[in-house]
Amino acid sequence: MIPSVRERRKIDGISAVFLPYAADGRPDFAEFSQHLARTTRAGLTPAVNMDTGFGPQLSPAERQEILKLTREVLGAGPAFVAGAMPFGDPGDPLAAYRTAVRNIVAAGGTPIVFPSEFLGRADGAEAVRLHREIIGDVPRALAFELGEMFAPFGRIWDLDTFKRLLEIPNLAGLKHSSLRREPEFARLAIRDRERPGFRVYTGNDLAIDMVMYGSDYLLGLSAFDPKAFAHRDAWWEAGDPRFFDLNDALQAVGAVAFRDPVPAYKDSAAVYLKLTGKMRDPHPHPACPRRPAWEAELLAPLAARVAAAMG
Repeated sequence: MIPSVRERRKIDGISAVFLPYAADGRPDFAEFSQHLARTTRAGLTPAVNMDTGFGPQLSPAERQEILKLTREVLGAGPAFVAGAMPFGDPGDPLAAYRTAVRNIVAAGGTPIVFPSEFLGRADGAEAVRLHREIIGDVPRALAFELGEMFAPFGRIWDLDTFKRLLEIPNLAGLKHSSLRREPEFARLAIRDRERPGFRVYTGNDLAIDMVMYGSDYLLGLSAFDPKAFAHRDAWWEAGDPRFFDLNDALQAVGAVAFRDPVPAYKDSAAVYLKLTGKMRDPHPHPACPRRPAWEAELLAPLAARVAAAMG
């Protein structure tokens, strides 16, 4: 069941962008913009309005504001991914999803169908039908499996549903966030057999070496240090053994940041970004669960280990 290591492959890295908040509870768009630009400069594709960017906690108007700002910061060229979701819309969830997809495409982004209670209630065949209806005829879209440890509305599809999702021609990939290797290995095997060009983006922040076995990634952990992830990816493609020390250093950060309760990883991200000098005084969304006051003491030596592994 365990796939072979795929050496020297080019990794498609997508990094969720952290949306920092000020101490007064308002989003800090200036710091967000710098973090967004930093992610693109590193060579990663940024993903906005994801869980790391508090997409489910934002209103539709706020998510639209993020889309507009993202396009302004990136300019006409660079690609980005954005979460399409129905949260905060009092109308029909399917219509809300479709509107979100249209808005993302209009802004020049690739939509990823974010999980919700509405989508999570659907069984296999119905889930596939809903994905077809949500993305319509857009040129390219992504799907998203989310474990319940991240959010109560999360859903991991069975393998038959995954296989049927591969039959949607404009669905180019799927983010898998079960935090377990075995289901992702099974999806890679089906992908390789049924549709080799389909991307399986690992969301396993506890096993970021899944890229060694054929997964790409869309991670929240990469928001902590996009440049370090870009170095790691380049070293894997080049066959550079420095990949392993840097990968292990980043994984050590993930093991701490994504401990229970998992949603508090966003508070860990704020702490890490501040202590590494990437943001001045970031805070997570006011509704985000918090880490203990001594979180920086845990993360500081790990951040130093990452810096040392980068040379």
